[in-house]
Amino acid sequence: MKRDEKGNKKINKNLIFIVTILIITVLILITYMIFTERLKEVSIASSEVKNNYQLTKNIDVIDIEKILEENTSKVKKEEISVEKKDLEYTTKYINNPELPNGIIQVLQEGIVGEQEIVTKKTYEDNKLIKEEKLKPEVTKGSVNKIVEIGTAPYRSNYNVQIGDMLYVTSSLLPIRVNASDKADKIISIEKDTQVKLLEKNESWYKIQYGSYKGWAKAECLTYINPESENSADSDVTYSKAELLSKLNFDMPLNKPSGLSLSQFKKVLSNNEDDTNGIFENNAEYFYYAEKQYNVNGIFLAAVAIHESGWAGSSISQDKNNLFGYGAYDSSPYDSAYSFSAYSEGIDLLARVFAKYYLNPESTKIYDGTVADGCYYNGNTLSGVNVRYATDKNWANAVYSWMKYLYNRL
Repeated sequence: MKRDEKGNKKINKNLIFIVTILIITVLILITYMIFTERLKEVSIASSEVKNNYQLTKNIDVIDIEKILEENTSKVKKEEISVEKKDLEYTTKYINNPELPNGIIQVLQEGIVGEQEIVTKKTYEDNKLIKEEKLKPEVTKGSVNKIVEIGTAPYRSNYNVQIGDMLYVTSSLLPIRVNASDKADKIISIEKDTQVKLLEKNESWYKIQYGSYKGWAKAECLTYINPESENSADSDVTYSKAELLSKLNFDMPLNKPSGLSLSQFKKVLSNNEDDTNGIFENNAEYFYYAEKQYNVNGIFLAAVAIHESGWAGSSISQDKNNLFGYGAYDSSPYDSAYSFSAYSEGIDLLARVFAKYYLNPESTKIYDGTVADGCYYNGNTLSGVNVRYATDKNWANAVYSWMKYLYNRL
């Protein structure tokens, strides 16, 4: 019995040992399997991170290349330029009931000043895409021109002849060696001084005053013939049919329209759109501008109508500026010129068109002035449109108003 017990004990110990080894082995296998699965998950996660990183990296590279491509293919740059330009004077009109109707007398010559125009240009791929003019800086002030206009119920149609006695209309008239503003001055004579006409040369007269002989501006001299008591309507030269026969889209605008003072008043009066009577009350100044500067006055009126919407714009109402003249892109309302009367703006724009848009450089224009011609592209509506307005339909719109006015004759 003792031997059996010992034998059983030995068997039991061996069995326990074997079971323990099996359990440990199973645990090791389970642990290994768990560890292997975890390792696979980590490997997969690591692979995903790597792939995502590579994808992100590739996207970043594509974006950079795209940006570089855009910046190299569309290079933008700005350029600032400063240019000296004439500062045009304004004209003050004064009614004189002692002068014949329609007569124009210059009491004071206008003197052009000087200003610096700052222009900012934007280029893309070396192509100009935007041009913006900033507010100019005045370096030399201008002197206003003062003009008397006759309002008496008679007018003189007399054409002065060599040998006639003329009278000075400006407060102080310089007599010069030659027919040029830059010529040396011989002497200055006062208003109402009588002189003798010796020669006529475009806008200059050679005159004699005592022992002095020289040249003076024709617009500052007059021959008044009050005995010719013709009606103001006597200046009607062309009929409606004759005037309409000259009207066309390509007509030269640096030529007078041919309308008389009374015809200007007729076509610009009683228009339904002219609710405040601005054009009706200023019709004569389009006529005077035409007479002085050889610019078609109906063209001027048509531009004013188009730009101001029959004087309905805030610039035209607040600043007496029918053309929006002087307005720059950066601050249109603030930069636009202000005039004390509509007549000043009409007169100024007539000179601007004549000097810069309608005549080639160095052409002699009004009062012996020489055209700048910097914006000249022809003396027609299409030519003016090139530099005056960015709207390519501007010329057609202005012409439609010209036809409207001509047809009201």
